[in-house]
Amino acid sequence: MTAEYRHLLVKRDGDTITVTMNRPDRRNALSADHLTELLAAFRSAGRTDATGIVLAAAGPVFSAGHDFADVAARDLPGVRELLTLCQQVMTTLESLPQVVIARVHGLATAAGCQLVASCDLAIAAESAGFALPGGKGGWFCHTPAVPVARSIGRKRLMELALTGDVIDARTAVDWGLINYAVPDADLDDAVAALMARATRGSRASKALGKQTLYAQLDRPEAEAYTLAREVMAAASQSPGAREGMAAFLEKRQPVWPD
Repeated sequence: MTAEYRHLLVKRDGDTITVTMNRPDRRNALSADHLTELLAAFRSAGRTDATGIVLAAAGPVFSAGHDFADVAARDLPGVRELLTLCQQVMTTLESLPQVVIARVHGLATAAGCQLVASCDLAIAAESAGFALPGGKGGWFCHTPAVPVARSIGRKRLMELALTGDVIDARTAVDWGLINYAVPDADLDDAVAALMARATRGSRASKALGKQTLYAQLDRPEAEAYTLAREVMAAASQSPGAREGMAAFLEKRQPVWPD
């Protein structure tokens, strides 16, 4: 992890890589340059042997979403290109073999809220807030609503998207947008504790499991079962699965091969 970034700080601590958005003067708005760096950092992290990735932010705001100065300067093909780049960032988070946790403080709005919803897990400080503000403006949050819709119920999505209002962290937990809301002072400890629990076991098994979960989520039940059954059957022959079952049967602690 030696790459230099203008808009990010990337640090590895043990088995966890933390990618910190570092444009506090622009409220971590997602310009094309910022998104390009995020995509590169996530892909780079995905190629390492780290087991977890934390997405964090510097400054008072997690992310204010798309950088309107960038958007306003673009014509239709240019905006389409920008949104395609943003989509690549979001789908890359799902495709990474590592567990990805969003560490949220301050506001996460529009594409910033999209980032949170696209991470595998999310913990927010109690002072954090979440919004799809396009509903009360002139540019509706069409693409940010895609992963948010897959995290919260339809009526709650409609309220968030149509009103544009901010919901607090406790409400975000209740709605299923994030996993936990914790006192601000406990945020780092809570992220570390969840990461420790979420990265136990075989790395290869976890990576395949994450990939399969995302692949089956939006499929009809019968199709999802077909996919999951075949992957689980094949995975039963993997070194990690064999070691896990042997350790259970032999009443000992497993020694993971990966």
